[in-house]
Amino acid sequence: MLHLEIDAYQVDKLKYSRLAHRINQEETDVLSAVYPGTFDPITYGHLDILERAIRIFPKVIIATAETKEKEGLFTLEEKVTLLKEVTKHIPQAEVHTFEGLLIDFAKSVRSSVIIRGLRETTDFEYEFQMALMNRRLCNEVETVFFVTSLDYLYLSSSLVREIATHGGDLSQFVPKVVENAIIQKLGGKGSL
Repeated sequence: MLHLEIDAYQVDKLKYSRLAHRINQEETDVLSAVYPGTFDPITYGHLDILERAIRIFPKVIIATAETKEKEGLFTLEEKVTLLKEVTKHIPQAEVHTFEGLLIDFAKSVRSSVIIRGLRETTDFEYEFQMALMNRRLCNEVETVFFVTSLDYLYLSSSLVREIATHGGDLSQFVPKVVENAIIQKLGGKGSL
């Protein structure tokens, strides 16, 4: 009887060759990546990650869901409208909504990649845990991390909402259409 020893490197190589085979199958027309987030509101930091991801992936599906854990500024429908408006110059980007597990959504759109942005070490701890859990749920979907550009290292949607509630200038943080929507939502300026 033939006995084969396979080391961890060979096992990983086999896994990646299976993933490559799956990607090349007829069921996957184009290698797509899912870029999930609440995008409440979408910021220049989000758009920076998207534009960099488009250089690597021929199609990026922006996936947004209801904001359940925290009080949101925009409804799901408003977020979709804003996302479509600020990405209309990027034909490789699609905007979708989803409910439930992100990994299930990624499989439903035949995507084998999830894109996540990292700003700081606390982001990494959370994102690393989520990537490992997603991998446990479906090892055919990989998480790819993009390190935030230095220009947007400090930027978050929650900070934008905070600045907006106090009537601060949002023009350096969000596109004009998003700024206008925030101002309209807040009735000029005021509180959420």
